[in-house]
Amino acid sequence: MTETMVLGGGCFWCTEAVYVRVKGVLDVESGYCNGHTLQPSYEQVCSGRTGHNEVVKLQYDPAQISTREVLDIFFVIHDPTTLNRQGNDRGTQYRSGIYFTSPAQAEVAHALIAELTAADVFEGDAIVTEVLPLDNYSAAEDYHQDFFERNPYQGYCLAVAAPKVAKLRQTFARLVKN
Repeated sequence: MTETMVLGGGCFWCTEAVYVRVKGVLDVESGYCNGHTLQPSYEQVCSGRTGHNEVVKLQYDPAQISTREVLDIFFVIHDPTTLNRQGNDRGTQYRSGIYFTSPAQAEVAHALIAELTAADVFEGDAIVTEVLPLDNYSAAEDYHQDFFERNPYQGYCLAVAAPKVAKLRQTFARLVKN
């Protein structure tokens, strides 16, 4: 039995590049969610007027990787303390978000955020990650799928996605696929 969870951690190219390498993650799809426009285009989402977030939809096997482990990775590979921004990417479409498909996922997300806050992991900076039920999801255009895999030497990929993949390998070596 698999589970689905959707994560917004800034640019979906970067988040996808990380999760395709994680044991137990069976499928990763870049897309858009939790906005008000049906089936928006990339250009519409980038305008900031659709309310959508750039996200990755994960299908994972909880017998191989727990929801907690999926979220542990999430909180290491992006900055959950910057509202509507990741690095130079700015706008509501780059907000930090966990979009759950079960009450159990929401419980894990809220508990982890409380734990990280109590431990002051982000040194006084508040976690602004929204935790909401998944709504109005649609897949991104084909050219966004597997973008890092197809364009590893593209400037943005080298500067932003590759360091996130390196951080995954360094911090979560036991969870990286062979």
